[in-house]
Amino acid sequence: MQDLMTIKEASIWASEYIGKNVTPSNISYLIQYGRIPKNGDNGNTFVNRLDLKEYYNSHYETKKELWKKQLGNDLNWNLSFSEYKESETTKHVHRLHPYKGKFIPQLVEYFLDKHTDNFKRKLFFNAGDIILDPFCGSGTTLVQASELNLHSIGIDVSAFNAFISNVKVGKYDINDIRNTAYVITQNLRNFQKEKNNVNFESRLLDELKIFNSKFFPSPEFKYKIQQKEINEKLYGKHRSDEFSNIYNKLIDDYKIPLKQKKNDSFLDKWFLQVIRDEIDFVFEQIKAIKNSETKKLLALVLSRTVRSCRATTHADLGTLREPVTATYYCKKHGKICKPLFSILNWWQRYTQDSIKRIIQFDKLRTDTFQKCLIGDSRTINIVQELENKYPEFSKLIKNNKIAGIFSSPPYVGLIDYHEQHAYAYDIFGFKRNDELEIGSLYKGQGLEAQKSYIKGISDVLNNCKQFLKQDYDLFLVANDKYGLYPQIAELSNMRIVNEYKRPVLNRVEKDRSAYAEIIFHMKEK
Repeated sequence: MQDLMTIKEASIWASEYIGKNVTPSNISYLIQYGRIPKNGDNGNTFVNRLDLKEYYNSHYETKKELWKKQLGNDLNWNLSFSEYKESETTKHVHRLHPYKGKFIPQLVEYFLDKHTDNFKRKLFFNAGDIILDPFCGSGTTLVQASELNLHSIGIDVSAFNAFISNVKVGKYDINDIRNTAYVITQNLRNFQKEKNNVNFESRLLDELKIFNSKFFPSPEFKYKIQQKEINEKLYGKHRSDEFSNIYNKLIDDYKIPLKQKKNDSFLDKWFLQVIRDEIDFVFEQIKAIKNSETKKLLALVLSRTVRSCRATTHADLGTLREPVTATYYCKKHGKICKPLFSILNWWQRYTQDSIKRIIQFDKLRTDTFQKCLIGDSRTINIVQELENKYPEFSKLIKNNKIAGIFSSPPYVGLIDYHEQHAYAYDIFGFKRNDELEIGSLYKGQGLEAQKSYIKGISDVLNNCKQFLKQDYDLFLVANDKYGLYPQIAELSNMRIVNEYKRPVLNRVEKDRSAYAEIIFHMKEK
């Protein structure tokens, strides 16, 4: 028994062993997903110290050296921010809505704040300075600038990206949000009483619980998969086919409509009919809200809810394949899972989560200007755009100029930024500007795409320079695997004064191979 530890003891031991905070939840995850075996019975769970040591020896300690071998010794491991838990890299409003391709707030903070170290030897910005992010995305730079007593202006061609950013830095009446959300929730419950989907889903969950307990006991099943004692693909398909008989009978008994009649839009294709009915109902409720800020916040909550209710498998949330209208074997959870038949649970969860995050951010934010504009950074006139709605901010930029840029431009041929939120454009009716995206996925990564990318980014920098101070500091975060940024700097009449190469440990994609990005520090020639 001397090598057996409770989950809490294991977390303490592991934290000391790898020199990083390991929580009891981290240990539970390793057990749940079969990374280490579970010991104990009668409700008592123990971890064998030797099993845990073997796991960390093969999965953690060697990662730093392994990545340096693959990516080079110039890799700055301090900029991995590996000491931070996920809850810290997605703190407060940074997680109000999912967004593919965003950088973590600690990276922004590192370059904007007032600390120095062996790598950052001087301060680049001071309190009251103005920061520009011409590829604003979901507003990470704006939020962190507010924390650090800096003004910031963002620009994005995507109307929905700008919407996310501005909601994050908005100011709200929390009581009004709570009360309004409560009324909408109650109205949704009443709406559901006219439908069969709630009773159907409750019955389906009961059947799944019985079936999964019998054929996919946790964590024993996942551990057997890890040890290759079970052929997961064959076993999962066999049991999935077996459960489909139960599922189909319930669908018939409760007369649940599955696919929508139309298939014209994203909303038509990727949502079951019962889900679509609830989405439309809640959106009508939101449109009737009188307080504009409350309306915006709850609209974003609805968007986040809708994204979680797409008719897809849990493993394909990031890369949609085909709409799923039936139960299936879920490789991610190691059991039979189902599509959703109501948005209520996610709507309630995200409403409460959003309120909590807004309150947290409100304690940290400063009284500074933060705004994201919808526009093309290659041609936009920031001062003119701000003049009508935000004259004070416009005047500040005109008189003081912008101290610098911190941004992460899109990568070449990696993401279609409008398409990743297609559901939101369908719901809210935002105008799409796909043709203005730089480096879109659909344009590819060939030589022509690279040439177009070089011109696009340099055009942005040349346009933005008119609003910058003479001795500006510009930081661009990029994975420059094609070596395009020296050309971009040249065309922008800039010089690259430093390159910070950082490992990217937490990626949304399934690819967990060694991956790095460079923070290019540029100044005027």
